[in-house]
Order: sequence, then C-alpha cells, then structure tokens
Amino acid sequence: MAEGMRLMAVHAHPDDESSKGAATTAKYVAEGASVMVVSCTGGERGDILNEKLKDDPHILRDIAQVRRDEMKAAQEVLGCEHTWLGFVDSGLPEGDPLPPLPEGCFALEDLEVTTEALVRVIRTWRPHVMTTYDEKGGYPHPDHIMCHRVAMAAFEAAGDPSRYPHAGEPWQPLKIYYNGGWSKPRLEAIHEAMLAEGLESPYAEWLANWKPRRSGRPTTMIACADYFETRDRALIAHATQVDPDGFWFQVPLEIQKRVWGVEEFEAALSYVPIAEGEDDLFAGLGTPEEADALATRPGLEVVHDGRITEEAEQEAREQAEEESERRARHLHGDSSDTHVDEPEAAADGAPGAVPEAEARTDAETKTETETETEKAEL
Repeated sequence: MAEGMRLMAVHAHPDDESSKGAATTAKYVAEGASVMVVSCTGGERGDILNEKLKDDPHILRDIAQVRRDEMKAAQEVLGCEHTWLGFVDSGLPEGDPLPPLPEGCFALEDLEVTTEALVRVIRTWRPHVMTTYDEKGGYPHPDHIMCHRVAMAAFEAAGDPSRYPHAGEPWQPLKIYYNGGWSKPRLEAIHEAMLAEGLESPYAEWLANWKPRRSGRPTTMIACADYFETRDRALIAHATQVDPDGFWFQVPLEIQKRVWGVEEFEAALSYVPIAEGEDDLFAGLGTPEEADALATRPGLEVVHDGRITEEAEQEAREQAEEESERRARHLHGDSSDTHVDEPEAAADGAPGAVPEAEARTDAETKTETETETEKAEL
C-alpha cells in the first residue's frame, strides 16, 4: 500500500502536472500517499491555447496570476500539495533561425542555482520517489529540458552532505522516474479501438508520420483508469491551456479506460532493484519507516541506471534509419530487402524491432495534429 509514502513530481510549467502522470497522482493520493508537485516556472510566457479565451481582458492583463489561479484549482482537484520553484518561463522560441531565449529565463539560469533551489525543497519535504521528464524533456521545450537537468542534478545532490550544506539535512530520494506519454503502442491501440467503434481517430495523421524520438522504454505501468476523470478535470482547470472541446478530449473515456488504462513511467535511477513488470512507483521500498531509514543511510549505491547514453541514442537512430530504408525499398519493390537476417517489420519488443517513443525532436517535421498536441503539453 502507498499509505504514508511520499512522491514528488517535478514539472516545468503549471498544467504539466495535469497532462503527465495526473491519474497516478490522484490514485496515490486516494491510497493515502502524499504527492508534492513542484512547478519550476510560473508559465508566464505561455500562449493562450484555448481559442475561446484569447481575447479575455482579464487574462491578457495578468496572465501570470491567471496561471497561478489555474494551478491552485488543478491542485485542489488532484488533492496534492504544490510549490513554486520560482523561476521565469522561457517561452517557446519559434522561427528560422530561432530567436535567442529571453534574459533571466529558467533555461538560462545557472544549474547550480536551480539545483540548490530544488535540493532545498527535497530536503524539506523528503520524498521517497521523484518523477520528471527524460533527457529530451519529453517535449523539446527549453524549460522541459532544463527541468530534466535540474531534477536529475538535485536527485543526485540531495543526499550528499557536502553539497549545499546550508540547504537542509541530507535526504536521498530512492528512485527517480521519467514520465511516459504518447508512446506508439498507446496511440496505435487507441487509434484501432476508435476505428473499430466507427469513430474518427485523432491520431491517424500522427501515426502515419511517426518517427521515434528516443530509445527508452517504460519499466513501470500504473493502473489508474479509475482516475482518468480526475485527470481530465485537473486539465480542464488550466482553462487558458486546454479547450474542453479540443484535441485532448476527442477519445471517449470508456475507450481510454478499456484499451489503455495505465500511465507509464521509465525508471532512470534507483537505489533499489527495479523488478520486471513493475506496477508501483514505491515498489521495493518497504514501509514508510523503512524507506525513511534507507533515505538517510550513508553510502547508498545506485543499483539501477536506466539513463540513455548518447552512444545508445546514436545506435537507435541508425537502426531507425536502416529500418526506414528497408521499408522504403520494400514499398518500391526492391527485392534485395528480402534477404536479411531479421524480420522486416519485427514486433515491438522483438529482436530487430525499432525502439518506439512518444514524440519527435523539434528538428523533425510535425503534422498539424502533432503540433497541437505538443503545444498542449507545454
């Protein structure tokens, strides 16, 4: 049981906590765990993505306060705790070439400064487990990438008494996970279910233009379908960022629950083993008292390192390019591709399969559907 355990979710902007792992948050709160959401920035430079509110004078006059009010409403829906780390939204640079980031923004802050700020929160609140974004930010927004860097640096520094000794007593979180998201298997499953029901799928164009983004794979699936409604209410609380009649809500909840009733996470670093088929972020930690004792024990050693190296990423990119070329030759009738040692289109997870992930890099072409989804994830 999760009762008495503590989970910290580190996010870049208000609304990220409601679009990434929100059903898991609600589930753990309902089971008696404490969940702290940390927002690194205030979302001050975020666009108004809800067309119905683009000309609202109150929002235009004070978007920063509106985003704070929205976050408070979402927090109340989820039942979690919340704190602001206090840095300024970097905005999403657009154009060719991209303009420079604004002076003083989160993405340009000194990593030592931002890390110390989060270490203070960790040592004060003492989480057993943390979640954040992968090394590519989950989405190529400068604040998401910086959020990853800060969360990982703080995870590694918080238990070290020689690091930031003035920032509180050492406390070592025992695991840190990357949030899952729009994986290809998830999109395909929901897409096929929509078509089977005679409904138009919002993912058709996205899947047709799919390109893998990174080579990581989920280690942990949290069954949380019963909390999808709570997740949606929290997301709708961010009214400037989400249109309740828009993309996010085109798939009926019944289909989502039946076809993909889980949220995925990827274990990045852990001081306890990560079991195959893990279904609990607190697995392996014992009771809250046992987890507390472990988090303050000197000399802990990492036993699971799931971080993706640049070498592994390069290998994955090369495999993806080779697979794409093989498929292209096959489609154009080139029989040379029939004499390979591995299946032409291996199943996901089978030998020869191309690693899949939930998004693409910003340098790759995005469809209109993809762009809308990614902006909603800011």
